[in-house]
Amino acid sequence: MIKGRYKTIKDQHQVNGEIRDQEVRVIGSDGQQLGIMSAREALNLAEESDLDLVKISPTANPPVCKIMDYGKFKFEQGKKEKESRKNQKVVEVKEVRLSMTIDTGDMNVKSRQTQKFLEAGNKVMVSIRMRGRQNAHASMGVDVMNEFFDLLGGKAVMDKKPANEGRNITMLLSPAK
Repeated sequence: MIKGRYKTIKDQHQVNGEIRDQEVRVIGSDGQQLGIMSAREALNLAEESDLDLVKISPTANPPVCKIMDYGKFKFEQGKKEKESRKNQKVVEVKEVRLSMTIDTGDMNVKSRQTQKFLEAGNKVMVSIRMRGRQNAHASMGVDVMNEFFDLLGGKAVMDKKPANEGRNITMLLSPAK
């Protein structure tokens, strides 16, 4: 990557005069192998047919170049990248905080909110922060977590069981299939 930006298609391929290799393997615009020749000969062939010489595989021995319309190639690659980014789904991790002394009404409200998060396809981190003497009774917090999971009624899968991590108890839920 170049200073925090994505590599552009231009940065990935050498075109026409940028190809400085002694000899290259050339593939024609129709996909037919034209054989191994000097870079100048290949460039002359490309210019005769009003196309570009593009280095496709620089690590091969000798490097592989193809005769093609580079502008059209760049456009197609950009279209493919845009399409793949569009189809990508970002999964967020939402957080729901409970307390060890949470009342049933509050627990129902939190479970409904958690169900909305799960239906939207997000993962949910459920956490309890223990204060003072609550640290001595971490098992009560785990019981609250398990009760909360039962309230969700099978709409969630437990990725990470309730675990005591210092002053916090955390559990990770993901949507059920």
